[in-house]
Amino acid sequence: LFSTAQGKRLFGLLAAGASLGGLSGPLLGTLLVAPLGHAGLLVLAAVFLLSSIGATLFLQRWRARQPVAMQTEHQDARPLGGNPFTGATAVLRSPYLLGIALFVVLLASVSTFLYFEQARIVSETFTDRTRQTQVFGLIDMVVQALAILTQVFLTGRLARRLGVGVLLVAVPLVMAAGFLWLALAPVFALFVVVMVVRRAGEYALVRPGREMLFTVLPAEDKYKAKNFIDTVVYRGGDALSGWVKRGLDVMGEHPQLAMLIGALLAVGWAATGGWLGRRQARMDRPPHH
Repeated sequence: LFSTAQGKRLFGLLAAGASLGGLSGPLLGTLLVAPLGHAGLLVLAAVFLLSSIGATLFLQRWRARQPVAMQTEHQDARPLGGNPFTGATAVLRSPYLLGIALFVVLLASVSTFLYFEQARIVSETFTDRTRQTQVFGLIDMVVQALAILTQVFLTGRLARRLGVGVLLVAVPLVMAAGFLWLALAPVFALFVVVMVVRRAGEYALVRPGREMLFTVLPAEDKYKAKNFIDTVVYRGGDALSGWVKRGLDVMGEHPQLAMLIGALLAVGWAATGGWLGRRQARMDRPPHH
């Protein structure tokens, strides 16, 4: 719905809505489960979902009144039509979309490697299941609070002053350093720091940056190719990296090796993000007459 300039200014703030939901959801669940019961919570969830449809319809009408300056096609809510597999073929035809797909696969791979390491370190550090749940709850709260603060105060400023590339490169570089550090000293406290940076950074920087990459594309790619990348490619990368990590564990109990491979993946992720940021900036420049 937005131009690149609007995206740089607003996507961080909009992403804060998701983080706010991540904080308020568990809080509402805890407070209301006694008076409403589980059935009541499900009804409340259904009301929230229906409200999001209302918000979507409002946005469609808003776009019809305020068309994006650089986009002449599909300024109203007309269906795109065409082949449902267009998204997949568009990705295969475009180096830019292939770059975004690779970025998403590497993101999923780094997340999966860290997730498996989380399971190992937490089970070794805390044998009590209740304690594990409390620790994860605490980590979750820190992640969401950090993400909201970054989204509201930093994301937009960074994107406007330094470009989309910074949002896409910062977290992968920190993750590469984190993996190397974990390979040398796999202690729980360090793992928590890496985990919090990865998750808060993804919500606050990587995800808004990834959405900004699509603002320079035509409607067909925004709604079809993006769908394909966000579902098939993302989940495929998730599954593939899970099998690779499992294979490493079977070959020998060498968590250091997994962390080193994670660091290499993170460096590749950063390089891909840097290339996409430069390409997006070129595509956003108006053509010279």
